[in-house]
Amino acid sequence: MRDLVLATRGSRLALTQAESVAAALRARYPGLRIELRVIHTTGDHVRDRALAQIGATGVFVKEIQAALLAGAADLAVHSCKDLESHQPEALTLAAIPPRADARDALISRHGLTLDALPAGARVGTSSLRRRCQVLHLRPDLEVIDLRGNVDTRLARAAEERYDAIVLAAAGLARLGRSAAITELLPPERFVPMVGQGALAVECRADDHELRALLAPLNDAPTARAVQAERAFLRRLAGGCRVPIAAHALPLGAELELHGLLGTPDGAQVVRGVLRGADAEALGLALAEQLLAAGGAAILEQRHAPLTGGIA
Repeated sequence: MRDLVLATRGSRLALTQAESVAAALRARYPGLRIELRVIHTTGDHVRDRALAQIGATGVFVKEIQAALLAGAADLAVHSCKDLESHQPEALTLAAIPPRADARDALISRHGLTLDALPAGARVGTSSLRRRCQVLHLRPDLEVIDLRGNVDTRLARAAEERYDAIVLAAAGLARLGRSAAITELLPPERFVPMVGQGALAVECRADDHELRALLAPLNDAPTARAVQAERAFLRRLAGGCRVPIAAHALPLGAELELHGLLGTPDGAQVVRGVLRGADAEALGLALAEQLLAAGGAAILEQRHAPLTGGIA
């Protein structure tokens, strides 16, 4: 069995996620040697601007995918939510392991829930999706930019500038920081990012030996849920300049898919829910439903200049 090079970002969370996949492979294939190779991405280098202002999607994955295509790495582990909706033709998602908690988490230095925050309270996030939903639920709050890795953002949550911040629950759990959570936001009320809580193991499509090795790591219910969410995103052709959210819940042979499309200020939000057994068709159908309900007009605004520096 050949040695493998696994590409990953260099943050503590990314390394933890990559090592979890490497450990699962080593447990299944004793003697398998895997080297983790850190790749620095555009999103890692550019930290003084909101993600939407960098002007591209896939800012946390493109350099890693380039390393795969060049043969500098054999496989990569991504946070599924960082992937673009269209997969490069020469690469494939060989495994989607079991999903962690997909919910968003509110961390408040006052110990207050989102509903209990006082008018004018300042909420930190680097996500247009979170900004949209916070302001839609609480238009009396102020949303201010917050970037950095999980540890950095948790440290800033204690600063007077922020009354609360919103992070992914899965990342906090993987770093052993779940105790910081004040409130877990229900996905039917506060819809997560497409793929949130899931990992994606990517390799070259023509590497059939490696694809066979990775196949046992795939969790079919998680993979179906992520497929529905990504089909929804792909139909809406949204990037980080448009607040788009989707979360699929496996219910036996079916999926229940929640979707949302809105404006960054939260003033316009279109949302819906559908059930179905065909993941791809379900994602496309819910996207069409939201487009017909006002989503098409929202997407027409996606090239409007951004204000407030929020990604």
